[in-house]
Amino acid sequence: MSASLVKTSVKLQAQLQSIPPVPWRDPQSVSPDEIRGYIQTLEAACLENPHSADLRTCLGMAYAVNYEAYKSMDALEQATVVDPTHFWAQLKFAELQYRLRALILAERETLKAVDLAQNTWQLNLARRQLQEIRQLSRDSLRNVTWDKPLTVPALVLSALLLVMFAAMTWA
Repeated sequence: MSASLVKTSVKLQAQLQSIPPVPWRDPQSVSPDEIRGYIQTLEAACLENPHSADLRTCLGMAYAVNYEAYKSMDALEQATVVDPTHFWAQLKFAELQYRLRALILAERETLKAVDLAQNTWQLNLARRQLQEIRQLSRDSLRNVTWDKPLTVPALVLSALLLVMFAAMTWA
């Protein structure tokens, strides 16, 4: 191991130890100020280590605990871009999609996490999440993909409103 790698590794370990223990195990017991401080620490760590999928995954989870869904999605997506083979980044990105009820995307991303699982525990977690997604999409929700153009319905609605307006003015 080279000397520069040891220095970087020691610096990163020291930085990771300064990050407080995971506050999202019980978000109700952690004050919003503590979560904001944790987020700031993680943001600084991500700036210093832009190629760390672990830090970006933690940042995405912290944003989610702080109810910042878009920032969470960006951080978790960036973690999957930085390291496409990172199981936790993939699983948490899929979980966020699941919680936002984008079930088609959540299922696709969870299948990627199933492929990335390195042991039976990870595989069981991903499969359980996949099972929940499929059950939810089958039983209770109509999953809308929002990929159809709305031009025709908008024109029909406009025509109906125009006809109603004309009928009201002539009556």
